[in-house]
Amino acid sequence: MADDVNIPLNDRNRRSARVRLLNFLAAFVWCLGGVILLIKGGSLLAGSISLFPGPVWPWVVAVVGLLLGVVKGRLLFSRSCRKNLTRISTLKNPRIWQFFSPGFFVLLLLMITAGVVLSRLAHTSFAVLLGVAFLDLGVGSALLSSSRVFWQQKAFVKSNVSKG
Repeated sequence: MADDVNIPLNDRNRRSARVRLLNFLAAFVWCLGGVILLIKGGSLLAGSISLFPGPVWPWVVAVVGLLLGVVKGRLLFSRSCRKNLTRISTLKNPRIWQFFSPGFFVLLLLMITAGVVLSRLAHTSFAVLLGVAFLDLGVGSALLSSSRVFWQQKAFVKSNVSKG
């Protein structure tokens, strides 16, 4: 930030450390969500295979869900990661709860609630079970594939602050 020149070095270092912490928390929650959804989707697929061992559909759902998720991660979710990193970097006085915006926390709560409801509905039929597995695998792989933005932008690397 251009305004950093007028801020004492100690305060700049403290702010930089807070920004890195927020970046780490954002990446951690992002990746954790992806891993949880992949495990959940895999578990639902395993359940569908144990219920109906013959059909090839669970394998089709797995492959297509994962591939579409990677594409979605590259095209849509990566943009969200970049926007969040930019938002964090512009915070004047970063606080621990600001690793996502307030609106994103609301959206996250709604998505988790919808996931719980869909998981309960998943056991009502084979098609719904595969549909929910498809969603979980797609969103999980999208989250993980888009997390590359955090690494590419070196969101956790300590920047060298020049003494001035």
